[in-house]
Amino acid sequence: MTDEASQRPAVGPVAQLLEKKHERQFHHYPDYFYAGFWIRSFAYLLDLLCILAITKIVLGVPTNLLGLSKSSELFSIYGFSTLLIYLAYFILMTKINHGQTIGKMVFGIRVVCYTEEELSWQTVLVREGACRFVLRGSLFMLGYLVTIFTPNKQHIGDYFSDTSVVTLNLLAAREGVQKNDSN
Repeated sequence: MTDEASQRPAVGPVAQLLEKKHERQFHHYPDYFYAGFWIRSFAYLLDLLCILAITKIVLGVPTNLLGLSKSSELFSIYGFSTLLIYLAYFILMTKINHGQTIGKMVFGIRVVCYTEEELSWQTVLVREGACRFVLRGSLFMLGYLVTIFTPNKQHIGDYFSDTSVVTLNLLAAREGVQKNDSN
């Protein structure tokens, strides 16, 4: 008599998530089209500089004029407001600019979804709202390192929202080749 449990492979929930098969109705590219860890990191750093500038203008000036304290604690008014600016920046920029923040524009990369032609509000809110909120903590930032080891260069937030980040120069080159082939 064989034991049913011994026939099943020992696979944890993280491994199942990483091996998840996507129903790729849209945006299926070769592996080298996907933006890697470093270019995404540099785009993120540029976005953080933009967020810092927005925060200094929107919150810093009134706080200094009124003589209020700038506590970075989440439950302070200033800390909660900086979190709102951080999340609003990523959510609004990604949705309004078709998958690009200022950092992604500068580095020529874009968020694409496997199951949607254009990013929906639901996808953007999951990826840029919920996942960025969770992954912004120092320990949870390790979730971005998964990008190095996955074939489509996806971090944990990308897996939850069926998205990834692609390089626009390769997409433009592909479009040019396809147009030349049709002529």
